Amino acid sequence: MNENILNVGPLIRNTNAGLTEEESARMKRHLAEKLQALSALTGAEHLPRARLQLDIAEILNALERKKEAWDIAREAFVTAMQQESWQDAVEACDVLFMAEQADSLAALGMGIWLAVTFPVESELTVAMLIHVIEETPDNSDGAAVAAMTARYVVDLRADDDQHKNQSFLVDNLIFMVAKRHSNVQDQAAMDKWLKRLELRDPQVFLPRLAEVVDVLVGDKWWFDRDALRNRLPD
Repeated sequence: MNENILNVGPLIRNTNAGLTEEESARMKRHLAEKLQALSALTGAEHLPRARLQLDIAEILNALERKKEAWDIAREAFVTAMQQESWQDAVEACDVLFMAEQADSLAALGMGIWLAVTFPVESELTVAMLIHVIEETPDNSDGAAVAAMTARYVVDLRADDDQHKNQSFLVDNLIFMVAKRHSNVQDQAAMDKWLKRLELRDPQVFLPRLAEVVDVLVGDKWWFDRDALRNRLPD
């Protein structure tokens, strides 16, 4: 773990400063192009349609048309799940979370469950886990669990070209979380913190992440987790 703490502050509690008139106009033109492309698709092109819907929903979120973004991203999520395109399903959950609707936290939790359960790209999985850190208080053990899971996923899934940069990011993310959680300032304190919170063993911290997910989702699951687990290879 790198002891030189990178400033990852912009990843945490990043606020939307809003769009300029020029940016808004450009977004609206981009939205019109995407809507035109969507209307040109045939009914059989399920995943291309879902991916275009996600592009549209992201633009709608940026334009603060968040209920519209939610509705179209929710449809894309259903398609992605039907097609067992887990990456697209997680991306849909990310857009749904950013839409800031009543069930957005539930969408975040379901996206994290899918991202950790299935071989989703490490970069997207880390981004979902960063949302947990953003949403939890400084003294929350849940943020620590999310940060350590990010490290675990990078080691497990990042390819050789990605691993160095992603490892640097998540290592410094862990240091940032440790500092705000317990005022950790050096490697010795970090080692004690990791031991005290039992964060070195995935057989310990992954079940704790599942508890965090259960809190986020509550009783609002949109899919049967047991049925999906049965589809995993032995």
